[in-house]
Amino acid sequence: MTSTKTAGAPTRIWALAWPIILSNITVPLLGLVDTAVVGHLPDSRYLAGVTLGATLFGFLYWGFGFLRMGTTGLTSQAAGREADGEVRNLLGQSLLLALGIGLALILAGEPLVRFGLWLLDGSAAATELAAEYARIRLLSAPAVLANYAILGWFLGQQNSRVTLAILVLTNGVNIALDLLFVVGLGMTSDGVAWATVIADYTALAFGLWLVARQLRGLAGRFRRSRLLRLSAYGELFSVNANLFVRTLGLLFAMAFFTSRGAAQGDIVLAANAVLLQFIMLTSYALDGFAHAAEALTGRAVGRRRFDEFGEVVGSAARFSLITATAAALAFALGGEGLIALLTGLPEVRETAGAYLPWMVVMPLVAVWSYLLDGVFIGATAIREMRNSIFAALAVYLPLWWLTQGLGNHGLWLAFLAFAAVRSGVLAAYYRHHRRTRWCHDATAAPVDDAPRPG
Repeated sequence: MTSTKTAGAPTRIWALAWPIILSNITVPLLGLVDTAVVGHLPDSRYLAGVTLGATLFGFLYWGFGFLRMGTTGLTSQAAGREADGEVRNLLGQSLLLALGIGLALILAGEPLVRFGLWLLDGSAAATELAAEYARIRLLSAPAVLANYAILGWFLGQQNSRVTLAILVLTNGVNIALDLLFVVGLGMTSDGVAWATVIADYTALAFGLWLVARQLRGLAGRFRRSRLLRLSAYGELFSVNANLFVRTLGLLFAMAFFTSRGAAQGDIVLAANAVLLQFIMLTSYALDGFAHAAEALTGRAVGRRRFDEFGEVVGSAARFSLITATAAALAFALGGEGLIALLTGLPEVRETAGAYLPWMVVMPLVAVWSYLLDGVFIGATAIREMRNSIFAALAVYLPLWWLTQGLGNHGLWLAFLAFAAVRSGVLAAYYRHHRRTRWCHDATAAPVDDAPRPG
């Protein structure tokens, strides 16, 4: 593998980022179709049931997103070392781990579903339909988690177009089956669930076919000792465990924000939900540059080329800052119009407009946590990411308690502080590591195809 010139960092970042950004756009499209097909059924409880069930699985599968992130970081470093055998075995380990967790979720499905729906606290009728939806969706757990591993493995090899291809296929099949099952065959929320399950396994089959093609170009072989010996999973377990804890912290922060908004009434809850869509819109673009940073910084760490590492981070930071600034300006100038597109309820529009200034500031503060998450995943510096969440929660919760008199403004202030502390802690870690760990270039990129000790 030849060395890549650092002058090409912006081009490489954009080449990796645009398929991710484009694939992210397909996610809300699927949600719109799900809502539209079920929302036209004669009883609103079907829509409520799908909404509850989809929310439950959104949180559940997001919690296992470490399978994508951990695989990307370790694979990108192995690819940087030109250790093809290591790249192969990381895929095998990640897929076996995904299969094990997926089967465990199916076996633990009934109590898991009941507990999750109890937390969501929907109406009896909606909860019953959501439980039926969830039991069906659980069947796709091994496919969903295996797809995470496959996407992370390809991204670690700087191939983000696979992400676009798989997500377009998944969402395309899902939309077509939604229409067939619900509109064509007269099914209800169960039809939406089966459409998603079939789409997930279709994506897995396609992903495995792409994997088989990729493996033909890689040297080395799968090692039974790496795949079947538990001690060989030490590094993967360590990385993924810290990512899991970090993700749980993020989930808690989001759930706490939602619950404290709900405690202020349905209007505030709805207004906050609308404004959170602004954050989601921004994340679609920022995630593209963060994921590109994962692959490229991981490669640089694997090659011990920290001049290249710094160039990648600098270029990704410029792209991210431009994007965040554009989002802030768009929300400042067109936020009222965007709120009007998202809701036609006058009281919700008025309430959301009162808190719109927080959306103008948020992208400029949170942008660094998105970017540096990508950098630290690529460098597999996961403990630092975990610690940033702990530090942010230590500020978030007391600040919310102290500012309850400000109502929803106090909640948004605490949430902004959560993002600011995450960004600040990661930035401090980054500066420290650039002076100590990520600063000495190798004279030649080492090639190591031997398995690392468990």
